[in-house]
Amino acid sequence: MRVFDENDPTHFGIGEAAVFPGLSPEADDRFFYKLMELQANVRLGQATDLEKFPSLQCGFEQAIRDFAAGCSGIYFDSPFVEGNQEIAINGLVWMGNFEEMLTRLEAKLDQGFSCIKIKIGAIDWQKEIDLIEYIRKRYSRDVVEIRVDANGAFTMENALARMQRLADLGVHSIEQPIRQGTPELMRFLCEASPLPIALDEELIGHFTTDSKRELLDAIRPAYIVLKPTLVGGFSGAQKWISLAEERKIGWWVTSSLESNIGLNALAQWVATLDTHIPQGLGTGALYTNNFTSPLELKGQFLSYNPARCLDREALNTLDWRE
Repeated sequence: MRVFDENDPTHFGIGEAAVFPGLSPEADDRFFYKLMELQANVRLGQATDLEKFPSLQCGFEQAIRDFAAGCSGIYFDSPFVEGNQEIAINGLVWMGNFEEMLTRLEAKLDQGFSCIKIKIGAIDWQKEIDLIEYIRKRYSRDVVEIRVDANGAFTMENALARMQRLADLGVHSIEQPIRQGTPELMRFLCEASPLPIALDEELIGHFTTDSKRELLDAIRPAYIVLKPTLVGGFSGAQKWISLAEERKIGWWVTSSLESNIGLNALAQWVATLDTHIPQGLGTGALYTNNFTSPLELKGQFLSYNPARCLDREALNTLDWRE
């Protein structure tokens, strides 16, 4: 998504509206109709209600911020974009077979990550426990923090027993142990679990402040995990943070497989939040055709190199649909 003055289209603000089928609430034909409405209203200087279109909200916020800052790729000014601040991130071990996950795990530990996040629920439960035990045999919980993300893979029949096993191994927290959409059951787990629970997908689709407040009060999780492209951009995520902090609920931010365009904006925003726990920011390494980025990873720390920037000429050659 780009925003520009029609008198000078060569200078444009850039933003990424990442839509994920099966997850984004607007991942259907409504997205394109709303995008056309947004384009028309921008030309007319009118506001567009993007409340139920979080990816568009996120991309539009990015593009407007970039344009307002002179189309320089600076979305949020801070010591981070001056190269004087770093963001600690977790090392993500993506789902795969046991051998693949073990290889990825060893690579993250060797790179010096002090916080490891493991996607679980895709292979045999005992093998997933074997992976976590492998970490604990090498590192205590004071040296390496382990977070797990079940993506709703547990059932009410096995959730408590499995979370007890994870707690015994010194796991920090678990994201979304059961599928979203059953707040009463999630509330029960949050009350009974020996392991702190973080809500992730459960946040999607709660557009109003009242709805957000009601969800947190109904479930009372230990943490929430924020993905701006799924919860209403930076403004929507900031509202979740405010409501969570009022209730003494912890939080961290996670990327959602954005390209380096969205990841760059996301990292700049996180750098302004005054948080010191590891964040779930990706590195764009999954893509083979990503854009040049000023973001650099050294060990577990993400930094910004002011000498590098997004290639505006390459962006200008994309097939933009006006």
